[in-house]
Amino acid sequence: MRDYLLTLCVTAAVTYLLTGPVRKFAIATGAMPEIRARDVHREPTPRLGGIAMFFGLCAGLLVADHLQNLNSVFELSNEPRALLSGAALIWIIGVLDDKFEIDALIKLGGQMIAAGVMVMQGLTILWIPVPGVGTVSLTSWQGTLLTVALVVITINAVNFVDGLDGLAAGMVCIAAAAFFLYAYRIWFSYGIEAAAPASLFTAILMGMCLGFLPHNMHPARIFMGDSGSMLIGLVLAAAAISVTGQVDPDALKIFEGSTREATHAALPVFIPLLLPLTIIAIPVADLVLAIVRRTWNGQSPFAADRGHLHHRLLEIGHSHSRAVLIMYFWSALIAFGVVAYSVHSASMWIVMLVVALSAVGLVLLLLPRFTPRAPRWAEAFVPPRYRRRAVQPHLTQSSSAHGAQGEPAVAGTAEFEAVAEPQERTPIPAGVNGATAIGARSRLPDRRKAGTRG
Repeated sequence: MRDYLLTLCVTAAVTYLLTGPVRKFAIATGAMPEIRARDVHREPTPRLGGIAMFFGLCAGLLVADHLQNLNSVFELSNEPRALLSGAALIWIIGVLDDKFEIDALIKLGGQMIAAGVMVMQGLTILWIPVPGVGTVSLTSWQGTLLTVALVVITINAVNFVDGLDGLAAGMVCIAAAAFFLYAYRIWFSYGIEAAAPASLFTAILMGMCLGFLPHNMHPARIFMGDSGSMLIGLVLAAAAISVTGQVDPDALKIFEGSTREATHAALPVFIPLLLPLTIIAIPVADLVLAIVRRTWNGQSPFAADRGHLHHRLLEIGHSHSRAVLIMYFWSALIAFGVVAYSVHSASMWIVMLVVALSAVGLVLLLLPRFTPRAPRWAEAFVPPRYRRRAVQPHLTQSSSAHGAQGEPAVAGTAEFEAVAEPQERTPIPAGVNGATAIGARSRLPDRRKAGTRG
C-alpha cells in the first residue's frame, strides 16, 4: 500500500507542477478556442491540460517500475506498456483536437485504433463470468470487439460529462478510488497477482486527477480538453478491462460450499461486469440520453447541445459549485455502494444506507424548487434571500443609482432586487472567469476584467 501511495503522490505532484507551465504554453500557442454555444464559461480559457496529465501518467509508471513491490507488475505482465502505448496515441489525438478541432468521426477512429493497440499488446478481455452459466471463454475476435467497445464507451462517457469546472476530473477520481478498493481487495485478499495492474492503473489515475483538480476547480484557470478527458477515460477503461478479463474466476474458489455460499462468494467475480459501468453510471446515462435526444430531434449524435445533466442542474437553479458537488455525490454513492455490496452482499444495512443517501440526494436535487423562510429569530444567521423582511425602497434606488454610474452594486442588494418590483436593468458584462450562469454572452463592447471599476 505504501508503494501505491508513493506512486499516487508522485503522479499528483508532477501533474500539479506541470499544469502551470502548460497553461502558459497553451496561451502562447493560441489553444484558447472561442466560446461555444454549449459552454458555461464566459471567457476563453486555455486548454491542453491533458499534457500535464499525460506526463503525470508517465512519471507514475516510471516510479512504479523502480519500486520493489510493484516492479513485478512490469515483469509478469505487458499491460503497463500496452496502457502507455494506447494513452500516447489517444493523447496525441486529443492535443490535435484541442488546437485544431478535429472532426468527431476522426476522433472516433483514433479511439478505436488506440484500443486496438492495447489489444495487440495483450490488454484485452479473455473471458467473462456470466451468472448462471459460469466462465465463458472468448475468441480473439470476440475479445477484441468487446474491449474496443468498452474503451470507446468509457472515453466518450467521460468526454461528454466534461462540461463544468472540475466535474470530469472529480468524478473520474471518485470512480478510480472505488475501483482501486475493489482491485486491491482481489489482489490482497485472494492473492491474485493478475489484479495488480488494475490497482496500479487506478492509483495513477487518482494521482492524475488530484494533481489537476486545484487548477481546474471553479473558476478554472485551465481546462483538460479532449487531450485530458479522453486520456483519463482510456486509463479507467484499461483498469476495468484488466481486472475483468485477466482475473481467472476459478482462482477465487467460488464453487466451494453450499449453493447459497457459492452465490455470495461468486459476487466479487460478477461485480466486474457491472462495476465499470456503475462507476461511470452518470456519464454513461448522460451519453445515452444525449444520443437519444439528438437522434429524436433529427440531429447527429455527435452534434453539441446544452441538454447535458450539468446544464439541467444549472437551469434548475443550482450554482456552478453546487451542481458539481451534486454530481460528485451521486457518483460516489453508486460507485462505493456497489463496492460495499460486493464485500458484504448479505448485509441489508448497506442497501438501507444507499436508499437513505439516495433520498438525501433527491432532496438536494430539488432544493432550488423550494424557497424556505427562516424564523425571525434566525434571520441574522441566514443569507438575505431566506429572510422575511420587507424591501426598503431606498436600497433599491441606491442599487439602481450605483448601476447607472457603472459602479458594482453593494453586497446584498441583488437579493433585495429579486423580491422588489421588476425594473429594466442594464446588462452587466461577464467577468473574466465566467462566474455567471448559462445564457447568451453579453453584447456590450465593455469587456472589463472582474474586479475593475469605471
